[in-house]
Amino acid sequence: MFPHKLTDSRAYDIARALIDGFNRHYRLFRETSAAAKGRFEQADWHGQQRAQAQRIEFYDQRVDEAVDRLRREFNVEALSMDTWQQVKLHYIGLLTDHRQPELAETFFNSATAKLLHRSYFRNDFIFVRPAISTEYIEAEEPGAVPTYRAYYPSKDNLHETWVRIIGNFQLELPFEDLERDVEHVVQAMVVELGGFRPRTNFQIQVLASLFYRNKGAYLVGKIINGFNETPLALPILHAPPSADRADAAGGAQGGDADGATASADGRLVIDAALFGEDELLMIFSYARAYFMVDMEVPSAHVHFLRSLMPRKPRAELYNAIGLQKHGKNLFYRDFLAHLRHSTDAFRIAPGIKGMVMLVFDLPSFPYVFKVIKDFYPAQKDTTREQIKAKYLLVKQHDRVGRMADTLEYSNVAFPRQRFEDELVAELRHYCGSLLEEDGDMLVIRHVYIERRMIPLNIYLHEASPEQLAHAVVEYGNAIKDLVSANIFPGDMLWKNFGVTRHGKVVFYDYDEIEYITDCNFRRVPEPRNEEEEMSGEVWYSVGPHDVFPETFAPFLLGNAQVREVFMAHHAELLDAAFWQGHKERIAAGHVHDVFPYEPSKRFSRRPAQ
Repeated sequence: MFPHKLTDSRAYDIARALIDGFNRHYRLFRETSAAAKGRFEQADWHGQQRAQAQRIEFYDQRVDEAVDRLRREFNVEALSMDTWQQVKLHYIGLLTDHRQPELAETFFNSATAKLLHRSYFRNDFIFVRPAISTEYIEAEEPGAVPTYRAYYPSKDNLHETWVRIIGNFQLELPFEDLERDVEHVVQAMVVELGGFRPRTNFQIQVLASLFYRNKGAYLVGKIINGFNETPLALPILHAPPSADRADAAGGAQGGDADGATASADGRLVIDAALFGEDELLMIFSYARAYFMVDMEVPSAHVHFLRSLMPRKPRAELYNAIGLQKHGKNLFYRDFLAHLRHSTDAFRIAPGIKGMVMLVFDLPSFPYVFKVIKDFYPAQKDTTREQIKAKYLLVKQHDRVGRMADTLEYSNVAFPRQRFEDELVAELRHYCGSLLEEDGDMLVIRHVYIERRMIPLNIYLHEASPEQLAHAVVEYGNAIKDLVSANIFPGDMLWKNFGVTRHGKVVFYDYDEIEYITDCNFRRVPEPRNEEEEMSGEVWYSVGPHDVFPETFAPFLLGNAQVREVFMAHHAELLDAAFWQGHKERIAAGHVHDVFPYEPSKRFSRRPAQ
């Protein structure tokens, strides 16, 4: 129960220190996100990548700073629980007119979790449920930019309206041919709507900040025509030099566009017009890097995005806009709600068991839980800290739609009665150091959670010939996209990839990934004599970072149908020259384009009208 009186004078000062810590965090977060516009205009792709990685670390740094201050100034370990309850009440009062109350509540939880034992993690001491509503929060200061802008075009000024929409983003660089690009957008829009027949309530709503990621800037909005709403996104890119325009339209599945870090004349193009929830779900996929967006009121952005993608959980939308700590908080709330409304048991996940991870799931819940084992087979020369470093690398890296995002948790309590005995036995045997049995609860000290997919080896076994061919092509495309992002998967076996509900192939086993630039890709040397040729052992020297792509085939292509499709589309993956060539380009500073939409959607593939 909450106290009836606020009797401890220290409680307000502690609450004030916590909100100051959060405000500092969000100010730095927002400054870094807003600076993405300048990096995009300057074609500073390496700077964009560094900023994306560094921003992920901001939250934990600010939490640690806040905790250090509380310990230094208030001796918080000695505070009574009654005082902590008062701290929370004062904190709620400080959030009354706050623009990011939901994020500040999560910050409070993160800081107090470092100070309190988990037995106090209940509603009296932390925010198990939100205390402040985020409905109808808007920026209200004079001159503040609204969350979105609304435009009301007529049939006669649709083109001019789109020119004004683009102009309102105040990009410093000129467009190569904005009139041409807008005409492409208008034509695509008319086709999408089945003609232009505006009803009484016809408007275009566009979020006021562009969404920056990698080498692109995305306009995100929706078309409202009467009772119908059509989500839309326009990717804006740097135009390749005109002489390279034909090459820019080429490339593999992801689309390897301009050959250098920027165009020769620093001009922009609208690359495509994407419509509908499914197209936006691909752009906001959990297998892609987080966007940089300048937001004063994140909850308003998420509310708008949910109107475009109602099937997308709010947790994943917060993740997508870089607020992954709050996304974790929302996810955990959703998970607890799911436990209350389900009865099935946690089990060992179907498929081939991992060597370094014990994976379990709940059949009714679309995620898997991964726990690092205490010991590994001899061929896995690694440690727990090295594995955690690989997962952090993936979190901070450009995932190019081919590496699943993971949520990392500590001290997660599960109801023991919901665990199959076989799973408990496996946890005790392989993960004993991370398992605590506390009454009727099982506490796992460290766990990763990620979206459940169909393991590719299982999918191929059950697939029709057409599905198999598509999956094998997708598998090769996934590897090529990873190569473009400077990632070598390490273990390329089918079981380490999964198939999403959209049919995309995504990599999810990270304990052996390396940067392409850290690998040495070699051909297998010719045997020098008959003895070497007949030997079942490796007769040549192998360094710690040596990779021999031609040796992939025996492990991957035992199935004749798989081999036929793979060799028709991706034979170069067995050639060391392919890998070494990409390594050299990346080392020279080249940043590839990997687009979250099909190449056929690109206006650069269409003749100018």
